[in-house]
Amino acid sequence: MKTFRTVWSGQVVSQVGSSMTGFALSIFVYQISGFVTQLAMVLLAASVPAVVLAPVAGVWVDRIDRRLIMMVSDGIAGLGSVALLLVAWQSELTFWPMLIVAAFGSAAGAFQEPAYRASIVTLVPKEKLGRANGMIEMGPALGTLLAPAVAGVILLTFGIEAVLAIDVITFLVAVSMLAVVRFPQLASMADARQEKMRSQIADGFNYLRQRGGLLGLLSIAAVLNFFLVFANVLWLPIFLGFGNEAQVGYAMTSVGVAMVAGSVVMSAWGGPRRLIRTFLGLIAATGLMLSATGARPSFWVVVGAMFAMMFTVPIINGISQTLWQRKVDAGIQGRVFSTRRMMASIASPIAFLLAGPLADGVFEPLLVEGGGLADSVGQIIGVGVGRGSAFLIILAGFGVTLTAAAAWLIPAIRNIETDIPDALVPAVSATD
Repeated sequence: MKTFRTVWSGQVVSQVGSSMTGFALSIFVYQISGFVTQLAMVLLAASVPAVVLAPVAGVWVDRIDRRLIMMVSDGIAGLGSVALLLVAWQSELTFWPMLIVAAFGSAAGAFQEPAYRASIVTLVPKEKLGRANGMIEMGPALGTLLAPAVAGVILLTFGIEAVLAIDVITFLVAVSMLAVVRFPQLASMADARQEKMRSQIADGFNYLRQRGGLLGLLSIAAVLNFFLVFANVLWLPIFLGFGNEAQVGYAMTSVGVAMVAGSVVMSAWGGPRRLIRTFLGLIAATGLMLSATGARPSFWVVVGAMFAMMFTVPIINGISQTLWQRKVDAGIQGRVFSTRRMMASIASPIAFLLAGPLADGVFEPLLVEGGGLADSVGQIIGVGVGRGSAFLIILAGFGVTLTAAAAWLIPAIRNIETDIPDALVPAVSATD
C-alpha cells in the first residue's frame, strides 16, 4: 500500500486545489459577466471534452504506463492554471481564457481519472480495494468541505491570482508524488499496443454488453447521477424559499462534513462481504433521504436529511468502484472505466436542461397559493416559493429508491458477484 498512499496523498492535495479553483472561477465568471449563460458555458466546457475523449483515453490507459498518463494529465491541468495566472497578472482576466482552460482541463481529466482508477488493482491487494476506494473518495469530499470557505476567503482577500497560485502548487505536489514512485506494468499492455486503436475504442462497450450485470450497474449509476444533479440544481431555491444565503453556506458545509465522514468510514471499514446487497440497500435509503429534503420548509429537516444522504454517497461510490475493480480484467480497465464514465455522465447535462424548466414552468406554479396542488400536496409539504422544487426533489428521491428496488429484481444485477467471476490477479512485469 505504500506506493498507493504516496500517489493518493498527492491526488488529494490536487483535488482540493482544483475544487477551490473551480469554486472561485465560478464566482469570478458570474461577477465579471453578470450572466448565468456564460457561467453555464464554462461549466459545459469543463465537462464535454471529458465525455467526448473518453473512448480514446481508455485505449491509451490500457496501452502505456498509467503513472505517466497521470503525470502528463496533471501537468496539463496545472499549466492551464499557470496560463490563467499569467493572464491575470499581466492584464484583466476575461471570459474566453477561462473557457479555453476549462476545456483543456476537462480533456486532461478524461485521461487522468481512468488511469488513476485502473492503476489501483496493481497497487493494492484485492482484500484492501474497499479501503483504498474509500480513501480515494476523500479527495472530492475534502474539496466539497473546504472549497467554499477557503476559496471564498482567499478570493475576497487576495483576489483570483492567489487561488490560481495555490492551484498550481497543488498540481506540482501531485506530479512530484507521482515522480518518486513506480507502477507495476501490466503484461497485457505490450499486446494492446500491437492492436489497432480503432478496434480497441469499442472494446469497453463490448465488454459491458457481454456482462449484463455490469451494464446494469452502469445504468444505476446514470440514474443516480441524473437525480443527484436534479437535487444540486433545486436545493438552492428550496433553501431560499424559507431561509437566507448564510443558511445555504451552513448547509453546504454540512454536506462536505458528511462526505468526509462517509469517506473515513469506508476507508476504515473496507466495505461489506456481500457488496451488491449493501450497495442497492444504501441507494434505496439515499432516495428516501433525498425525498426527506423536500418534506418540510425547515432548515433542520433539510440539513439533517442532506447530511444523512451525503454521508452514504462516498460509501456507495467506494462499494461500486470495488465491484468494478474485482469484476473487470486489469488489462481492459482503462477502456471499460472510460466507457463507464462517459455513459454515466451523459445523464448529467440532461438533468441540467430539465430541472430548471420543470421547476419554474410546472411545479412551482402548482404549489403557490391557489395552485393546482395547493389543496392536496401543499397541505403536506407547504406552499409558496421553493415548494414546487421541493416536490420535484421528493419525486426524484422516490425515483432513486424505485430504481434500487427494480435493480434487485433483475437477476443479472442481484447475482453479479456470483455470475461474473472475479478478474484474475493481473500479470505484471517489473516496475518501470
